[in-house]
Amino acid sequence: MKKITKETYLNWYENMLFWRKFEDKLASVYIQQKVRGFLHLYNGQEAVLAGALHVMQLGKDRMITAYRNHVQPIGMGEDPRRVMAELFGKATGTSSGLGGSMHIFSKEFKFHGGHGIVGGQIPLGAGMAFGDKYFNRDNVTLCFLGDGAVRQGTLHETLNLATLWGLPVVFVVENNGYAMGTSVARTASHQDIWKLGLGYEMPCEPVDGMNPVEVAKSLDKAIKHARSGKGPSFLEMKTYRYRGHSMSDAQQYRTKDEVVEYRKIDPIIQVKDVIVKKKYATQSQLDKIDVSIKERVLECEKFANESPYPDKSLMYDAVYEQKDYPFLKHKLD
Repeated sequence: MKKITKETYLNWYENMLFWRKFEDKLASVYIQQKVRGFLHLYNGQEAVLAGALHVMQLGKDRMITAYRNHVQPIGMGEDPRRVMAELFGKATGTSSGLGGSMHIFSKEFKFHGGHGIVGGQIPLGAGMAFGDKYFNRDNVTLCFLGDGAVRQGTLHETLNLATLWGLPVVFVVENNGYAMGTSVARTASHQDIWKLGLGYEMPCEPVDGMNPVEVAKSLDKAIKHARSGKGPSFLEMKTYRYRGHSMSDAQQYRTKDEVVEYRKIDPIIQVKDVIVKKKYATQSQLDKIDVSIKERVLECEKFANESPYPDKSLMYDAVYEQKDYPFLKHKLD
């Protein structure tokens, strides 16, 4: 595995804090109705992405996930201004404003969504890995899913074929404890999700998803396993989300004390504690990072605010290949 250095920790701190503040801003503009529809935030789960990016070969390896998908494309290299513009429904967004919160895509940086259907990304992730294997491309696909999606039948169909065909894919369950508002304990007769991999004889294990070091170690093994042609792995990242399932979630299924306890192991605080303990940076240097992040977030908001909305004709262009739209009863103006 690539060595974890002082620079690694400083990058983790800056990136994770930026992702957190970026989504905090989204929460505030959502209340102002600048972002519409659903909004699912990643607060608390940042260590999973940070650890994954450390061991991926960016520019080659792929990532696909569910609808909690705003910060992943940023980590993969996409311009955060374009991501925020997409959430604002603007023409400068990653999908020209047509995808919105749940459907962020960045083909250039190999981030393949952003999927609103629970579990819908699972067979798609395996399909991309199949394509890479078929064309002898040395790529690995990381397919992320939530603990709720493991109850979908398509997961088991996909795990079976992925193992049978030896596909270069890593299935990563981000188990934040709740499928919307339903705890893992209420959805199955066991709570060790990682053990599902045993039924398909693929490498599987539980991982501390609040610690980017542990995430990196586990994913490094799984990615090397896949890249060497040995097939898929199934990892359960035990993490936590500090906000509700979505902005409309009243969170009546958990106590405030539970959230407070998990905040004690906040991945950003864990990384910051290492930085301070090992004297990788002074408090003054960390303060400068904080100020820089606030400025970057405001720049993203300004870009999104000032960007135009897409022309309505774009909606038709994205659906119809035939330019005269023969199936429309009412023609465009």
